[in-house]
Amino acid sequence: MTQQERWDVVLKVLNGPLAASGEQVVRGPVVRLGANPGPGGLKLAGYRGLDARQATVTAYTGGTAAVAPVGTNQVRLAPHPNVNWGEIDPITAPEYLSPGSAIHLGPVGRGATVEFVECRRLGQWQEGRLASDVADVASGGPVRASAFQGAMSGTRSLPAAYDARRVGRIQTSYAPFWFMGCSLLSSTLAATLIVVIGASLYLRRDLKQLGPVEEGIEFYDSVDLAREKPDPLLYKGLQQAFYKFVMEPNIVAAGAESQNLQSPDQWDTRFFEYTTASVDKHVASWAFFLRLESVHVEYAKVVLATRKAGMPEVFAAIPYQESRYQPSITSEVCAEGYWQFMPEVANRLNTMNGLDFRVANCSFRGAPSVSWTPTDLAPPPGVRTRAAYMDGGQCMIERCAIDDRKDLEKSTVAAMFTLEEAWKDPLIAKSLSAVQLVISSHNAGYDDGRFGDRYRKRINIKPAYATWIASHGESAGIQYLGQQIRCPDTAVERGTCDSTLVAETQHYAYTIVAQHIIAACYYAKNYGEEPAFSPWRVYVGDEGYCKAFAIPSKDEVRNHKSNTPRGSAGKPGGTQ
Repeated sequence: MTQQERWDVVLKVLNGPLAASGEQVVRGPVVRLGANPGPGGLKLAGYRGLDARQATVTAYTGGTAAVAPVGTNQVRLAPHPNVNWGEIDPITAPEYLSPGSAIHLGPVGRGATVEFVECRRLGQWQEGRLASDVADVASGGPVRASAFQGAMSGTRSLPAAYDARRVGRIQTSYAPFWFMGCSLLSSTLAATLIVVIGASLYLRRDLKQLGPVEEGIEFYDSVDLAREKPDPLLYKGLQQAFYKFVMEPNIVAAGAESQNLQSPDQWDTRFFEYTTASVDKHVASWAFFLRLESVHVEYAKVVLATRKAGMPEVFAAIPYQESRYQPSITSEVCAEGYWQFMPEVANRLNTMNGLDFRVANCSFRGAPSVSWTPTDLAPPPGVRTRAAYMDGGQCMIERCAIDDRKDLEKSTVAAMFTLEEAWKDPLIAKSLSAVQLVISSHNAGYDDGRFGDRYRKRINIKPAYATWIASHGESAGIQYLGQQIRCPDTAVERGTCDSTLVAETQHYAYTIVAQHIIAACYYAKNYGEEPAFSPWRVYVGDEGYCKAFAIPSKDEVRNHKSNTPRGSAGKPGGTQ
């Protein structure tokens, strides 16, 4: 192992039981802070609201230091302790420290306030230890890992658990211009630091930009808020996007323009929180942006189709979630194509509604002479065991001689029709959550019972929603989708966890909204001259929500080499 200078960290607890302890020298280079941080950490016993390992302070070669939360723990940072901590948002990534900086650990009104005094050089330490200790930060929560080259010329690279794009500095309204780390440096190095620090102060942002930092996968079908709470600043930053893509169409659908629904506390706050967490997860994935780049032509066509149909633009993300815009994806229950329509739905749209949308002459695996064409108007309840094309819970359709589900134009026309059925339903329209309900209907089905009792399903969106408001009141309809998210993820096979919806549907709509919010930024930045995306250019301007993200250019995406699996497609879905 390489021998390096060892820098210890000098801290001073400013409140509570340890306030009289004075300065404490804690062995670096990584110092854990918390109620029970383990050997070598600063144990803050007797303080309420602290996790065992609340945060870490890391000292680097040259004497610079940074503080980072462990997982989603609350950590606030100010240049001095004489601040109102209630006005300072928690940090979500490593932040550089200057002498005299105050760190508040835990919730406002509880926890501990610690002053960073300095870094102190002492002896040697082994590089391998730093790598293993810093890895503890990443394992505690969503601090993303990527190569972080040395912040100062002439020094070694900083640990991989810290990403340069996620390390910020104190805001200009608080930070002294002389902020320069922990110790005297050479004149050349000092000049370099002044330039870097000056630039960061000049380019101050209240919300640190988030962008792709890991290979990731093409989509994440759920988040667990118990482990993946979003940055409160990101929550605020996405209010513009959520209002434009979700709440504004909801208000128009309900005919409620006069209602005061621009305030986020009037929305489905739980659904919005899940959406924000999903945005945070997707925006970190290179694979997600790689897929967006590869389907920008198809995405544009569907966006234009939604506008032509007078439907919300966010519906263009449904085929991304369903198939990643791949026409030959087949789900385990025989949903197929871009929008993952079931065979019976295609039959209904063709025979009952007069659309040119057909599925016919399908052969089954192991039985090439079979020629099956759907005749039902909707999938049967218990499709996995009762459908003619299912055997042992597996889809037996090998190919269909005619299958318009693989035609983007025809399947999108069909999707606009089925989505509009739900969109114009008076019960759904006046819910003030029509966007979320209609998206969910594409997964759970809208109301198959209208075609006959043998098709009736209580988990279809309309009956499920009607059952819920019957006991909670119509005024609670705006909160419906958020309240139905009871299962921690989609892995609960066909379970509901005391929800009116199955696990997959619970997590379906917010994931689609999140994907569209980021897609709008990517396409506006890289294809903003195209008619489908030009209206979104306002969001990449100085006042647009996209400024919260480090959205990559199309050249960066095209040049990025990804060797990580991109995520599975063809999950049970589509209009059922």
